[in-house]
Amino acid sequence: MTRGRLVLIRFMRNKLALVGLVLIVGMYLMAFVGPFLSKWSYDTQDYSAFLEPPYADHIFGTDKIGTDMFALTMRGLQKSLLIGLLVALISTTVAAIVGATAGYFLGAADKALMWVVDLLLVLPSFLIIAILSPWFRGKSWFLLVIMLAAFQWMITARIVRGMTLTLKEREFVKAAKFMGQPARTIIAKHIVPNMASLLIIDATINVGSAVLAETGLSYFGFGVQSPDVSLGTLIGLNAESATTFPWLFLFPAGFLVVFVLAVNWVGDGLRDALDPTSTRVRRKEKKDTKEKAA
Repeated sequence: MTRGRLVLIRFMRNKLALVGLVLIVGMYLMAFVGPFLSKWSYDTQDYSAFLEPPYADHIFGTDKIGTDMFALTMRGLQKSLLIGLLVALISTTVAAIVGATAGYFLGAADKALMWVVDLLLVLPSFLIIAILSPWFRGKSWFLLVIMLAAFQWMITARIVRGMTLTLKEREFVKAAKFMGQPARTIIAKHIVPNMASLLIIDATINVGSAVLAETGLSYFGFGVQSPDVSLGTLIGLNAESATTFPWLFLFPAGFLVVFVLAVNWVGDGLRDALDPTSTRVRRKEKKDTKEKAA
């Protein structure tokens, strides 16, 4: 049995992880396909329906200016999911490159890169993004992605550096050096793939943490800017209506909670599937063995 098949079998045994995966895929489909199934858009208003609770024509209700809350929530979900995915990809990639480079070369490169890591770790990321965000008001939301990713890779980079120090002493890396392969090839083909499990789990967890970070910034007005929306801006705008017009707050907040939970479940499932020493994996395999023997 190949390692990939073994990891898949272990992951499939984790029911919560499977539920989380289905929820994540379903939310992505709902966010990007759902708006095409609705006759309302996030930037149009129904002037015959103001602050209406959910009913047949507006399944999530409407806000105070007649905007369909389903269309708004799907638009906010699109932005939050895209931001979470892009931040996770960028931050995990940067962590892998910086950590592997510092651990492989050591010397001046290691000192310079780790100095940058230490500097970014002590800087208050929320405060810095809040200060810089007004300069980017009205510009591309991708700038928010860059700012979030810039403060989310340092701890993983340190872990990758430590793993690289161990991997570079392994026989297959020494053999690659002896064959004359350049350093970048050794890092890309021999070192980084051998820490894929860590990077996959890190990327999965970073999706949820990036969505939460974007939500917090948007709640305080430092994230996605009007006229565009994200789950954070919808929650911030409608927080005061949580008790009087609950559908304005509960739908965006509900999608946020479900998504973050689903990402955590998938992350736990991947960790258990990729780590054969996991206590939960051993317990589950022992239980399956006893059931088969019985």
